[in-house]
Amino acid sequence: MELIHGVKVKKLRVIPDERGRLMEMLRADDDFFIKFGQVYMTTVYPGVVKAWHYHRIQYDNFCVVKGMVKLALYDDREGSPTRGKVNEFFMGEYNPILVHIPPLVYHGFKGIGIKEAIVINIPTEPYNRETPDEYRIDPHDNEIPYDWARRDY
Repeated sequence: MELIHGVKVKKLRVIPDERGRLMEMLRADDDFFIKFGQVYMTTVYPGVVKAWHYHRIQYDNFCVVKGMVKLALYDDREGSPTRGKVNEFFMGEYNPILVHIPPLVYHGFKGIGIKEAIVINIPTEPYNRETPDEYRIDPHDNEIPYDWARRDY
């Protein structure tokens, strides 16, 4: 799959032993690491869509640590070499990856599977409650060429 310009995917390594598991998500020496803003957790129930939004300043670094989600990205940036492109990632326990999302790229996710999914985000900026760097549109009624429905092929 051709990635949207500026998007990076890091395959994560899970290290199990008799005590449990360890998985590094983001390191300061990763080639795409910019800076630390905060770390937060959000969850999504099966079948629920949390979409679409973008940031003007912030980069996001998404990782799913429990369950599975379908993450979709859409590039609507003026002058981008991948304008109009959609990326889709199935990520979580069965595909441990971190997805680095640049500013101005729409993104959202849907809980897939049979249990609540836990998403960790490590954005480059702390959340500003007074003037949030978050711009939202309706998850279904919009101009983005993406359908959240399950595809049974």
